[in-house]
Amino acid sequence: MGESRRGPLRSAVPSNVVSPVRRCSRTACGRPAVATLTYVYADSTAVLGPLATYAEPHCYDLCAEHAERLTAPRGWEVVRLADSSGPSRPTGDDLEALANAVREAARPQQRTAGSGGGSARRADPMEVARRGHLRVLRSPDS
Repeated sequence: MGESRRGPLRSAVPSNVVSPVRRCSRTACGRPAVATLTYVYADSTAVLGPLATYAEPHCYDLCAEHAERLTAPRGWEVVRLADSSGPSRPTGDDLEALANAVREAARPQQRTAGSGGGSARRADPMEVARRGHLRVLRSPDS
């Protein structure tokens, strides 16, 4: 089985040519897909969202350029869903919080000479003893 009159059967497309990256569904466009287009015929709506997890028969994968230029027929509405799964750009607050955390981590631990850190324990009146990162606290009743 595997033989024909012309010789051994071969794959129609050599495996080194097939790409695991999904490509744009538009004719003659070979760019990688970044969005998926679906239609809701009952509502006359075209929905353009993030690239679907896997290719479905009635959906169309589009590259960035074709997704940007997408138009719908007259009387139809285009709904563009934001891609929240991808990495978001850090805000100024995020960068400032990161810088503060790095500064705090780089700051040397303050220890008093001779007491072995005992005065730091006494700063909290509820703390009775400490072993590593664990603290023994006084009961609020006493």
